[in-house]
Amino acid sequence: MPLKFFHIPSRDSVQIESDLAAFLSNHRVVTIERRFVDDGQNSFWAICVDYLHGPATGGPDYGAPGRSTRKVDYKEVLTPEQFLVFVRLRDLRKEVAARDAVPVYNIFTNEQLAEIVKCGCTSLAQMREVEGIGEARVGKYGEIFLSALVAAGSTGGNP
Repeated sequence: MPLKFFHIPSRDSVQIESDLAAFLSNHRVVTIERRFVDDGQNSFWAICVDYLHGPATGGPDYGAPGRSTRKVDYKEVLTPEQFLVFVRLRDLRKEVAARDAVPVYNIFTNEQLAEIVKCGCTSLAQMREVEGIGEARVGKYGEIFLSALVAAGSTGGNP
């Protein structure tokens, strides 16, 4: 993945901050790392942005005018029964993330959990068909989430 670096001085940083905001709002950002370098009057922020090629999609508002975050209310998107299963999977994801010391979205995103529930996955093969879920995630987390789906009675998520 390409990287973009920014050097933002602690004084007179308005233009560079504006450049950073514009860059962030026009790229699909994967990670941002920042370090403060204390060098007296020459102190600055060193920022490294790991990004994907292509336009930004949804995501956080990094200060660009006219941009907003889009939130999905899964209670409105899913049936009441599907939403209950979604909540169980979300809670399981939180437990697994704490156990593995990783962010919850590294396991599955909310969108992926909702899709798993909507399609009523009954096999690991079906789970692999959900966009963004590859072999590594299925291999690491598939069985536990599939077991939770079966326990919740969510075989055939479509009403």
